[in-house]
Amino acid sequence: MYKFCGWMLYLNLATIGIGFTITTAKSMVAIQKSNCHRKNGGDDPCMFSNIPHVVGFGIVEILLSQLPNFHKLSWLSKLAAITSFGYASIGIGLSLSKILTGHGGKTSVAGVDPSSSDKIWRMFAAAGDVAFACSYALVLFDIQDTLKSLPPENKVMKKAVSIGGLIMIIFFIMCSTSGYAAFGDKTPENLLAGFGDDMAFWLVDLANVFIVVHIVGAYQVLCQPVFRIVELLARRRWPKSKFINRENPIRFGKIRFNINMFRLSWRTAYGVVVTIVAIALPFFSDMLALLGAIGYWPLIVYIPLEMHIAQKKIGKLTIRWFGLQLLSFLCLLLSLAAASGAIHGLYKGLNAYKLFQFKE
Repeated sequence: MYKFCGWMLYLNLATIGIGFTITTAKSMVAIQKSNCHRKNGGDDPCMFSNIPHVVGFGIVEILLSQLPNFHKLSWLSKLAAITSFGYASIGIGLSLSKILTGHGGKTSVAGVDPSSSDKIWRMFAAAGDVAFACSYALVLFDIQDTLKSLPPENKVMKKAVSIGGLIMIIFFIMCSTSGYAAFGDKTPENLLAGFGDDMAFWLVDLANVFIVVHIVGAYQVLCQPVFRIVELLARRRWPKSKFINRENPIRFGKIRFNINMFRLSWRTAYGVVVTIVAIALPFFSDMLALLGAIGYWPLIVYIPLEMHIAQKKIGKLTIRWFGLQLLSFLCLLLSLAAASGAIHGLYKGLNAYKLFQFKE
C-alpha cells in the first residue's frame, strides 16, 4: 500500500507542474492582451501565442530548481501566501463592483447551452477542476517534516490545516459565487479575463502578476519532493558513481556553490519535458480537471480513509466501516466521471488544434 501511495503521490506532483505552467502562460497572455486593448482599442482581436511565455516560465523554473536548500526559503512561502490572497481579493472585489453597479451577468438554473450534448461532459470536467484544488494536501507531509518537534508537529499541522482550509473555502466560495453573479452564463474560465475592458485594467494586470509570482514558488514547492526522491533512489542504486554523488565546487568571485552533474541534468530534463507537454496540450480547464481527477480519489480519499480505519481499529462490516467505504466509492465515481469529462474535452480540443501553434 505505501509503495502504491508513493508512486501515485510523486506522479501527481510531477504532473501538477504542467497545469501550473499552462496557468502562468494564460495570465501572462492576459497582461499582453490588456496592454494591446489599451493601445489599439477593445475591437482589436489581440491574438498572442502562449508558447514564448511557456518557454520563459520553463527556463525560470529550471534555474530555480538548481538552488540548494530550497526548503529553507521560508520567505517564498510567505510571498506566495500574500500574492494568492492578493489576486483572489482583486477577483472578488471586481466581481462585487460589477454586481453592485448593475452590470451583473444573466444567470440561469439550466446554465450554458441547456440543449447541448456536451453539457454532461463539461459538468464532469468541472468536478475535476474542483478536485484540483485539493492538490495542496499532497505536500502536507513534506511541510510537517520541516517543523520543529516542540510543540508536536501533528498538533501544529492540524491547527494550520484547519485554519488554512477554512480560509481557502471562504475565498473559493466567494470567488465562484461573486464571479458567476458578475458574468452569469458567460463566465470565462479565467475569472480575471472577463475584466479586460473595464477601467480597472491596472488592477487586473496586478492580479495576473500575483498569479505568476505565486505559481513560480508553488511549482518548486510541489516539485521538490519529486526531485528529492529521484536523487535519493539514484544515490542508493549507484553509491560509487561520481556523476551522481560528486559535488563540484564552483566559484564566481566571492560567490561559491556546488554543482552536481546528475542533479543539473535530470532537473533540467524534467523542466524541459514539463514545458514541452504544456506547449503540446495548452487546454487550461480540461488539463486541470484531468490532473485533479487522477490524484483526487487515491491520494485525498482512499488512502487517508484506509489509514484512518487502521489507526482507529474500525472493524469490518460495522456501520462506520460501511459508511466510510460508501464515501470512498462515491468519490471514486466522481473521479472517474471527472477524468472522462476532461479526456472528452481534451479530445475535442486536439481535433481543432495545430501542434505548437496555440494562440489566444
